[in-house]
Amino acid sequence: MRIRKRLLGLLASFLFLSVPAFADTLELSGNMVQGGLAVGRTVPGAQVSLDGMMLDVDADGVFAIGFDRDQKPAATLRVVYPDGGTETRSLAVAQREWQIQRVEGVPQKYVSPPPEAMEAIARATKLKDEARKTRAGGSWFAQDFIWPATGPISGVFGSQRYYNGEPRRPHYGVDVAAPTGTPIRAPAGGVVTLADTDMYFEGGLVFLDHGQGVTTLTMHMSRVDVKTGDRVEQGDIIGAVGGTGRATGPHLHWGIYWRGAWLDPQLLVGPMPKETAATGGN
Repeated sequence: MRIRKRLLGLLASFLFLSVPAFADTLELSGNMVQGGLAVGRTVPGAQVSLDGMMLDVDADGVFAIGFDRDQKPAATLRVVYPDGGTETRSLAVAQREWQIQRVEGVPQKYVSPPPEAMEAIARATKLKDEARKTRAGGSWFAQDFIWPATGPISGVFGSQRYYNGEPRRPHYGVDVAAPTGTPIRAPAGGVVTLADTDMYFEGGLVFLDHGQGVTTLTMHMSRVDVKTGDRVEQGDIIGAVGGTGRATGPHLHWGIYWRGAWLDPQLLVGPMPKETAATGGN
């Protein structure tokens, strides 16, 4: 009997030591949906990956995960804890339906940029690619976001147009109609990774990294009040609304980009103050 009790005690001790000390220390909040941003919290020192891609985790165990417009219905999140224990979760990603508009009889010159614009486009593409290679420290993305400007919503995330039967790039952002000169405010704290007044498509453009590559883009600006490397706080004025670049009128295009995934800004903020119905334009 004494030997049996000793064996049972040793077995209990072994089972206790086999349980990872950090089990059940993974929390997720946010939007598990196409175009959504979620915030994860785990123990400091843990390693986290999403579908095999290693994620940034700050000193407090906070990390970002995002789901592209075309994200499949499932994703796999894996955590390796400091003690060697692991946890794997299958994430269900809700699918959405997108506004599709078909326009026929459009002259080709209005569909594709002219050949003489290729040099300007190449310059802008290089600047944007370089900016996306950096990821700011900090986790401002974990705070509540605010609208950078207010006004009627004239374009929604994920919509897509077909010109003469050919699909164009989806609309990766939300458009806010506002008069030229309307102040644009930082939707959350962060670091400016790109500030330029003369991008071919975007016109005045600012990239604001809110940590771990969660980057908001404000386009068509009539004025840019920040420069690359500036650190801003939520609510700081970074420029003004305009109609620069390839825009048909003054408005703010607000987009969010995270490590190759385009996200829906409207999922991060509450209803537009005195919001009017969206017209669905780009």
